[in-house]
Parts: sequence; C-alpha cells; structure tokens
Amino acid sequence: MAERRKSFFKTLSGRFLILTVIFVMLVSSMCAYGINVLLLRFHAEYLRLICYIAVIASAVQLVEMFIKKFSPALFRALGIFLPLITTNCAILAVALFQTMREYSFVQAVVFSFGGGVGFTLALIIMSGLREQLNLADVPSVVKGAALTLMLAGILSLAFMGFAGIGG
Repeated sequence: MAERRKSFFKTLSGRFLILTVIFVMLVSSMCAYGINVLLLRFHAEYLRLICYIAVIASAVQLVEMFIKKFSPALFRALGIFLPLITTNCAILAVALFQTMREYSFVQAVVFSFGGGVGFTLALIIMSGLREQLNLADVPSVVKGAALTLMLAGILSLAFMGFAGIGG
C-alpha cells in the first residue's frame, strides 16, 4: 500500500511539474511580448535577455510560493526540481524565438503553449525509454548517463526531422 501511494505521488508530482513548466512558459511568453514592446519603444533592445530571465525567475517564484502555501506535501515532493525550472533553456528559448520571429500576442501565446506541449512530449518519451531500459539487459559500459545522453541525441535528431531542420 505504501509503495502504491509513493508511486502515485511521484506520478502526481511529475504531472504537476509538467503543468508548472507549461504555466511558466505561457506567463513568461506573455510578459516577454509586453516587455519587447516597451523595449522597442525606448530603443533598449539590449536589455531584452536580462528582462526575460527576470520574468522567468519571477514566474517560478510565484508558482513556488503558491504551491508552498496550498500544498506543502507537493512542495516537498518537487524539492529542487521546482527552482530548476528557472534554468530551463526551453522557457527562455520560447521567449527569444517569439521575439526574433516578431509574433503577434496571440501567435506568441499559441507558440508558447505548443512549446510546453512539445516539452511534455519529450519528457514522456524520455521517461518511457528509460523505464524500458531499466528492464532491458544493457551492458554495464553504457548504463546510466552514457545511454541517457545517446538517447537524448537520437531523440533530438528525430525532433529535428519533424521540424524539417537538417535537410
């Protein structure tokens, strides 16, 4: 019974972490759009990157305070992974790409939501493959980080192919 509860809680915290990433991606994307408009108006485009980083960190802090207040058990289960969302390059990339491509507000929101769904898909595929590899007979030379990095490389090539990048 305790093992089942632990497994359920791990699944719940994983789902919540994915929802948190999508939420932070949406909020930072909307704020990045507004910040970009202001920076362009004042001819201060050189402040774009630092402003985006500050917005992402603020959104993560907002989520962290909310979770700590309303669900301390979930806050403890997420542990270090919640503040690490701040350093997630995918969130910053969405804000930078939408600015570089000069999307409208609606396009920026849809782009950020799509980025969050893509991030979720990549996490689900990677976790499924790692679970399968834990059950497989893999030589000890490639177990662990080496095999994970090889899988990540193969997955990135597959996603690049989906996007039409590389040929």
